[in-house]
Amino acid sequence: MDDIIKTMRISSAGMQVQGARLRVISENIANADSLPQDANGKPYRRKVITFQNELNRATGLDMVRVRDIRPDHSDFGKKFDPNHPAADEDGYVLTPNVNSLVEMSDMREAQRSYEANLQMIKASKAMLNGAIEVLR
Repeated sequence: MDDIIKTMRISSAGMQVQGARLRVISENIANADSLPQDANGKPYRRKVITFQNELNRATGLDMVRVRDIRPDHSDFGKKFDPNHPAADEDGYVLTPNVNSLVEMSDMREAQRSYEANLQMIKASKAMLNGAIEVLR
């Protein structure tokens, strides 16, 4: 029975990090069209999240945790809009380095991982309930 509870804790940690990943992705999508307001400003810079395994001393289990949420230093895009207040001398405005297609793909992957962990918790709960019924 102890192994079932450990499995549920590991899955719970997986759900937590995938929830954090979904929040970062949502922020990226929400700011995909955020342009600078003046010529010296920068557009929104995409954020990326990384994970790591970490020993949970209380349970003795190796669980996944958020390691870091950091800016993606890939190049900004450019679009021609000479009337925009942030346009450079050639008429180009820097655009966020967010690719909505990539973000949607990442979101689907995070959702699937979240759902897989949720299904594992449900299966573990069913096994735990079955074990309790056998003991009655």
